[in-house]
Amino acid sequence: MEAGGTHPAGSGRALRLDPFALPVRFRTNDAGADGQVRHVELDRERIVLRRAVHGMAMKIRMPVSAFRGVSLQLHDRAEQPALAIVLNHNDDALCVPLLVADDDKEAVATWKAWGRVLGLPLLVAEESGEFREITKRLGALGVGKVAQRRRRRSAMKRRRPSILMRRRIGRSLKDAAVHRGEREIIARN
Repeated sequence: MEAGGTHPAGSGRALRLDPFALPVRFRTNDAGADGQVRHVELDRERIVLRRAVHGMAMKIRMPVSAFRGVSLQLHDRAEQPALAIVLNHNDDALCVPLLVADDDKEAVATWKAWGRVLGLPLLVAEESGEFREITKRLGALGVGKVAQRRRRRSAMKRRRPSILMRRRIGRSLKDAAVHRGEREIIARN
């Protein structure tokens, strides 16, 4: 899939990057590159950035896990402010814009989809320029409120027979009749 141009990636109807149609190749703006253009190849596990600086071609290949997360930022355009979804890296030169949208609901839905597809945390840009995660995490694991276990529709349901849930409490053997000194009769053919 080829997309891009002089506008940021995903900034027009024809240039919409779909997170579910990976791998994708597109061009995006790069102020430090010759011709102000950078070529990006994005896959679920890796990203390849190609650009030329002063006639020298560069190719940078990194795993997607090297990025901090997928950030949602306010992008000022000449007409009106818009929301930008950016694949955020510690080095600002390696950040990759994925979408610039005017519609808030569409941008938030696409932002969550990119985070889920790439397996990266969702980041929000603060006014100070810092980024913070919207959910608490412990390493790669998201931490949140513990949900009640639903026994009827859980994965454990298929592993245990449901009859075990309907068992009655056993009876006491105090009242049971005990026959002592008798011989047991067994029928054999």
